[in-house]
Amino acid sequence: MNLQELFAMQEELDRFIQSNRGMEEDLFRKKGLALLVELAELANETRCFKFWSTKEASAREVILEEYVDSIHFLLSLGIEKDLNMLSEWPDRVGETDLTELFIATQRQILEFLEDYSVSNYQDVWSWYGGIAHALGFTYDEILEAYIAKNKTNYERQNEGY
Repeated sequence: MNLQELFAMQEELDRFIQSNRGMEEDLFRKKGLALLVELAELANETRCFKFWSTKEASAREVILEEYVDSIHFLLSLGIEKDLNMLSEWPDRVGETDLTELFIATQRQILEFLEDYSVSNYQDVWSWYGGIAHALGFTYDEILEAYIAKNKTNYERQNEGY
């Protein structure tokens, strides 16, 4: 998957939102927290850690939408720190257990928020690739869902979300 198209779309959306809201402050930490929250919301929809419950995971479409919500913030963080030169999704991690993937991804995000190096940023992408693989999402599905959610985000902004 070529990430350059996604970076360009996200940069345009970020500029639109920040212009509409008159924001000129550094939003890196807020976007970092947003990414952590979106990761938690994704984990919640998979229910992978809810050993005490017999309720099924949310519908695949709901999980995919939560996944791309995270991707919006992951892209935005890269743009904030001029790390939007990634052209291809880095190789995914080999881990397949969702609980372990979510814990390790959170750890990697926190590491990136403290040291926003290219390697730490690529590592976050690798963990997200592992989550996508474990959930059975293809890069084409992710791209299609990202584009749809990007459009929704513009509509929400225009409606005063």
